[in-house]
Amino acid sequence: MTARPLPSGTTPRPLPERGLRPPMGWNSWDCYGTTVTEEEVLANARFLHDHMRAYGWDIVVVDIQWYEPTARAHGYNPDAPLVLDAHGRQLPAPGRFPSAAGGAGFAPLAARVHAMGLRFGLHVMRGVPRRAVRARLPVAGTEFTADQIADTASVCPWNTDNYGLDHDHPGAQAYYDSQVAQFAAWGVDFVKADDMLFPYHEREIAAYARAIARSGRPIELSLSPGTDVSLARREHLREHAVMWRVCDDLWDRWEDVEAQFARMARWAPGQGEGGWADADMLPLGRIGIRAERGEDRISALTRPEQISLLTLWLIARSPLMMGGDLPGTPQETIDLLTNDEALAVLWFGRDGREVLRERDLVLWTARDVAGDARYAAVFSLAGAPRRVSVPLGSVGARPGDRIRELWTRTDVAHDGTVLTADLPAHGAALYGLSV
Repeated sequence: MTARPLPSGTTPRPLPERGLRPPMGWNSWDCYGTTVTEEEVLANARFLHDHMRAYGWDIVVVDIQWYEPTARAHGYNPDAPLVLDAHGRQLPAPGRFPSAAGGAGFAPLAARVHAMGLRFGLHVMRGVPRRAVRARLPVAGTEFTADQIADTASVCPWNTDNYGLDHDHPGAQAYYDSQVAQFAAWGVDFVKADDMLFPYHEREIAAYARAIARSGRPIELSLSPGTDVSLARREHLREHAVMWRVCDDLWDRWEDVEAQFARMARWAPGQGEGGWADADMLPLGRIGIRAERGEDRISALTRPEQISLLTLWLIARSPLMMGGDLPGTPQETIDLLTNDEALAVLWFGRDGREVLRERDLVLWTARDVAGDARYAAVFSLAGAPRRVSVPLGSVGARPGDRIRELWTRTDVAHDGTVLTADLPAHGAALYGLSV
């Protein structure tokens, strides 16, 4: 798997090892909400394999309530009839995931995803299912029952599936150990654990990471949602997770994107080496098919707004999780997601940071991990087109630098002192700088 050369290079470079770059993949939430089916997962996996895997996109994630046979668009069913095994662990709803029949779980689906050279992920809620608690189901490998390990006062404010766990009880860890052991047996590579960060459930996070370590499988842990998560938690997060959200759900509204500039300015300086602050999924392409919000649509973000979103995510080195249905996504969006010159900022960039914010003008810079190459991003948050002129030094450029705009793959002329860009409303330009 290779990337195109940087503007100053002549030889493609292999992508960094996974731990040195943010995760990249597809997630079913923005397009299918709680209702995604096995065939829809496979259709997106095939698209990822055929068109995007060579650019680092290699994770396929089944989001929330894959174990809910009556799931619907636009919300959750209270007291849903979750499919559970005899030990209170979730099983795929067989009507939506026919290969899970007979207790096979996600093993057959994960095997098909793995056969494409991709990794398989799933979503799980914090805690233990309320139905398991009411039925007093036994915790695998213990003499405890689900009602003994539950903290019934600890509930998610927006979903009624689970209770939290009482981590003063040894059965709580045993439940997570058994759940993750089952995921590992299925071949799961990535777990998105939800309702972990708001409020911050420190003991739940540590217990889940411990269960992953005990499973013997290198499963990556992603934490959500992230509203108001504090920088003071960074070391704890890095110790236990591969990625963590820093916001609530982000949708295809410019105000959602604009709010991420301040958040990622706080988190970007600590990005790297297996721990990534996550600016959330990419609500691009065809979304809302059976999702929580809105109807079946192509993302309402304009093309300049999409470029601004991606530019911020790349230079801040956020994980990239595409939320749109890939087969139904316009080719011009796929072209953005597979622009290797722009993606090089994510793969090889380091020390990304905001260096200027002046009214509607925002500047970011980063350096390349090797050599003298550098990167810069110029954003206009204004609601109308504008010409932006900034001193070269403001974006880390030098008079003799070659400057290349990476989205358009074109070299940019400059006079050795000022960089000028004509930006549309809510637009951005992403530059590679080299001697």
